[in-house]
Amino acid sequence: MPDTEQISPQTITRILSDALPFMQRYVGKTVVIKYGGHAMGDAKLSRQFASDMVQLKLSGINPIVVHGGGPQIGAMLKRLNIESNFEDGLRVTCEETIEVVEMVLAGSINKNVVSNIARAGGKAIGISGKDGNLCIASKLQRTRKDPDSNIERVIDLGFVGEPAVINPQILHTILASDAIPVIAPVAVSREGETYNINADTFAGAIAEAMKATRLMLLTDVAGVLDKKGELISELAIDDIAGLIKDETIHGGMIPKIESCVTVVRGGVEGVIILDGRQPHAVLLELFTPHGVGTRIS
Repeated sequence: MPDTEQISPQTITRILSDALPFMQRYVGKTVVIKYGGHAMGDAKLSRQFASDMVQLKLSGINPIVVHGGGPQIGAMLKRLNIESNFEDGLRVTCEETIEVVEMVLAGSINKNVVSNIARAGGKAIGISGKDGNLCIASKLQRTRKDPDSNIERVIDLGFVGEPAVINPQILHTILASDAIPVIAPVAVSREGETYNINADTFAGAIAEAMKATRLMLLTDVAGVLDKKGELISELAIDDIAGLIKDETIHGGMIPKIESCVTVVRGGVEGVIILDGRQPHAVLLELFTPHGVGTRIS
């Protein structure tokens, strides 16, 4: 995006005028943003993301950030010579690993996002699912069918969980203080065990509990693409089964889309999958006529 000093006053006025109706549409509404992937690993994009969150807050919108941190966790585990294994895209998390996961997610990453927002002129409060009993987790259960015996076998993922209960009071308190909540997807069970939760899943649960208008998933792809490789800007829930069947939606996009459907059915008006590598992707999606990602609604 060019420096504003290089843009004429007339162009700036037109841009603001075009964006105003969209800003008004979201005033007072809650938007949950799952922040991860390349957008979080690139220093310039990280600064832009923080600035965009401040812009949303100044526009009267309530942003809630849920961040991931898979690459950073992997790098720390490697430094500590702790082996990582994955099942169906989820990190198998032993007792030793969960300590590192919590340290990285609720520590360095969370505080870095908070600091970037402060540097951009905003106010953010970093928490995890443990704080204020925001999220009570349960152990994630996965099974796999043995191809030889055709018997379903339980896959033990260790300390990998899923949201069982969301208690959003702490988020309402933070939003009322004009701060931006920044949440690490770590939670505790009723038995007091710490669990690592997939950030997309965690963000979806937060969006449902907060009755958010939008859930935005920043990824490293443009969105859902058709067979020609072109972006599908909008998907209706009823169309998704057919697109999975003909393999337009395939691979790792299938569980992400299925998760989006669950969130929409839970009351969120729309879920958007968009490319976090694109500068100011969140603002472009919310404040322009056509958006830049795929909306499931």
